[in-house]
Amino acid sequence: MGNAALRDIAVIEEVPFSEIEGVVAVDAHNWLYRYLTTTVKWTSSSKYTTADGTEVANLIGIVQGLPKFFENDVTPVMVFDGGPSELKEDEIESRREQRQTYEEQLETAREEGDEVAIAQLESRTQQLTPTIQETSRELLRLLDVPIVEAPAEGEAQAAHMVRRGDADYVGSEDYDALLFGAPYTLRQLTSKGDPELMDLEATLAHHDLTLEQLIDAAILIGTDFNDGISGIGPKTALSEISEHGDLWSVLEARGETLEYGDRVRALFREPNVTDEYEFETTLDPDIEAAREYVTEEWAVDADEVARGFERIEESVTQTGLDRWT
Repeated sequence: MGNAALRDIAVIEEVPFSEIEGVVAVDAHNWLYRYLTTTVKWTSSSKYTTADGTEVANLIGIVQGLPKFFENDVTPVMVFDGGPSELKEDEIESRREQRQTYEEQLETAREEGDEVAIAQLESRTQQLTPTIQETSRELLRLLDVPIVEAPAEGEAQAAHMVRRGDADYVGSEDYDALLFGAPYTLRQLTSKGDPELMDLEATLAHHDLTLEQLIDAAILIGTDFNDGISGIGPKTALSEISEHGDLWSVLEARGETLEYGDRVRALFREPNVTDEYEFETTLDPDIEAAREYVTEEWAVDADEVARGFERIEESVTQTGLDRWT
């Protein structure tokens, strides 16, 4: 979610990995994109580009990112987005226009030989291409990492899985999970150090709100699915909802209107999710097949993934980890 202002509302605390166990339903697109952009920014393109010019930096990112779960006795389930909501089309178009601007700047940087700018702009122009989508899923399958295909927003599906008790946490760097009703969300899973835990019930209790009121406050601030009301930030949104009770009462009191407010509300309250999924939490990764897929079939520099595969293998051979068959 682009609305980082929700951080000022959410109850978030850093927790050591030693206190986390179980299953994390990971917003796969969010997780992949962060590793993809980081890899592109700090790795020579020759390390992940095939002879025909296809870039698969995602494969490096996956191999480098998965050990963090395995080494800490946490099982990831990767939840992939389905089709985007119609309400998100404006946001998608805005991102497309921004990426086009970055691509034009990248072309200029290449002409000028500005290596620093090239690295920064290449990371900003990344997108999850069909090849990246396909190869990511195949590598995850070879490593026996469970995959769930969401009918719409991956984060909504992940939150639904936690509410059902099929997972213990949502894993995402964004804040949508809070609005989709995820009891617990782990952030900073793609960063060094321990993750952050975002607690829904603690957030609601801290502000004396219901989940429905929290959603209304977020709509007033603005979400990926709607523009907020001018002049309303987190503090004002909380104050207005506390005083007036709900979104429509706030709008009436301020003499404001909000296009699609009811549809955005419904998107968070009744998201498009599915119960048609199943997965095992004991894993049996084929590390050699995965390594061959990455380094031979897709010609990724073996040195770039060597340590990642070693860490995965070390996790598999450790005793006392019940996730491994």
